[in-house]
Amino acid sequence: MEYHFDRVIDRRNTNSLKWDVKENELPMWVADMDFETAPEIQEAIRQRAAFGIFGYQIMPDEWYEAYIGWWKDRHGYQMEREWLMFCTGVIPAVSSAVRKLTTPAEKVLIQTPVYNIFFNSILNNGREVLESPLRYENGSYEMDFADLEEKLADPQTSLMILCNPQNPAGRIWTREELARVGELCAKYHVTVISDEIHCDLTVPGMDYVPFASVSETCRDISVTCIAPTKTFNLAGLQSAAVCVPDPFLRHKVWRALNTDEVAEPNSFAVDAAVAAFTKGGPWLDALREYIFRNEQTVAEFLAKELPQVRLARHEATYLLWLDCAQVTQDSEEFAAFLREKTGLFVTAGAHYGAAGRHFLRVNIACPRSVVLDGLARLKQGMERYLAR
Repeated sequence: MEYHFDRVIDRRNTNSLKWDVKENELPMWVADMDFETAPEIQEAIRQRAAFGIFGYQIMPDEWYEAYIGWWKDRHGYQMEREWLMFCTGVIPAVSSAVRKLTTPAEKVLIQTPVYNIFFNSILNNGREVLESPLRYENGSYEMDFADLEEKLADPQTSLMILCNPQNPAGRIWTREELARVGELCAKYHVTVISDEIHCDLTVPGMDYVPFASVSETCRDISVTCIAPTKTFNLAGLQSAAVCVPDPFLRHKVWRALNTDEVAEPNSFAVDAAVAAFTKGGPWLDALREYIFRNEQTVAEFLAKELPQVRLARHEATYLLWLDCAQVTQDSEEFAAFLREKTGLFVTAGAHYGAAGRHFLRVNIACPRSVVLDGLARLKQGMERYLAR
């Protein structure tokens, strides 16, 4: 089937968070794709809407089977039905787990730069953020295991939030790296929440490794958050799952989700997820190829037109991490300048921790013509910024 990723769809005046911008602005910030979701998902939603009754939902066998089948076929990981729990979103699951698995003033470890909402999930619950900065060398991020162990050894550290694959930089952690994380966390009695929402958006030819699949140690200390929402552009449907193999830990997470009332689906959440994971594979494969070509377009443009800007090693997500160290050490100022002078709206890397202070995060899940427009604005804005 042919998919129309090149089609520009006007999302202004549709109550879109991403496109709630001025007329001259081009939003390439929040992780929201400008593509229609897979036709099979659209049809499932139409059929559900046509029924006309939208009462309380239960979780059917098809929902469990869809998740289990997708992870087995796509990622070689066998989940069990009883491990899975519905949740309205990955971040609600993370925040609920933080509240249930830690106590006030305890430390929750994150590896920065990392998804900025993790900070909110920790701080808003009265816990302390403990950063273990990743090492950035030769355009790529690596875990600093010496620093990680030192901070996990702190008796006040009771939880780690792992981003796998990594957002914003797009690293896919290797089996060996994940195994070492699991061993260290088990050694110091630290539970791991693994946010794997970007796991299906890998560069063609590459796959991610589910944290819980690495070893029995990783499995038994893990709370894995997964969803079709990033992969298939369904964030507004609020549909996700939490996978917890260990029964004692699973009971605590189950109580957390139900206490916070984030364990019940809306009328479309189940049907959309089932359609995505049972029929969406061909669309996803075409999407990954398209996004990869967008990335190549960006890399070629930077090499030719903006050699001062370096693209960090990218293996997953549709978000690019641009190293602007030769341009600025203040990404917030630079991003604000770009938006004011050119209308290009990207995210300042400083939002993801101090380690991101000279980076920009750019969303390339949009038609190629839009990517080229964004690159032209970036060049114009950078030239004006440097000429001040």
